[in-house]
Amino acid sequence: MPLLGPADALPHRPHRILIGGTSGSGKSTLADELSTRLGLPYTEIDSLHHGPGWTVRPSFLHDVQVLSARPSWITEYQYSDARPILLARCDLAVYLLLPRSVVMRRVIGRTMRRSLRRQVLWNGNVEPPLRTFFTDPDHIIRWAWRTHSLGAARVADIRERFPDLPVVVLRGRAEIAQWVASLE
Repeated sequence: MPLLGPADALPHRPHRILIGGTSGSGKSTLADELSTRLGLPYTEIDSLHHGPGWTVRPSFLHDVQVLSARPSWITEYQYSDARPILLARCDLAVYLLLPRSVVMRRVIGRTMRRSLRRQVLWNGNVEPPLRTFFTDPDHIIRWAWRTHSLGAARVADIRERFPDLPVVVLRGRAEIAQWVASLE
């Protein structure tokens, strides 16, 4: 199956959707919107992954297997251990390949807001102080910068492993809006 773009019709109504993209690309925002529009339950994969103190929850992979076995769901294509489980069960992959400048503006703004407001995220976690950007090589802003270029390779990997899986690639806000509007 060829890659699909914002104007291409889906071959079927999806029930299990994976949304990929680097941090700050809008995966969770799109997942939430699709959940509302399509009436599919959305599970934020970060809520399954992050335990207290930013530790990996011991039940993470079990919880991903339980999620993937459901008849319908939307979640993000994240975490190398979870990707194969979810990919084997999804019936649509959507990948957000937004420009680095857009992603970085989003992830920096979001991280600053969360950190300054001490916003509680998953399982009681809060963003670390902003100064950790300088000391933590996996700080979310540094992570987004470092992983931004991996998107095209991840799309190619999905297509190679699951050639019959529809994969929609969206490259900006206008394409996302166009594609979402086409689902009505």
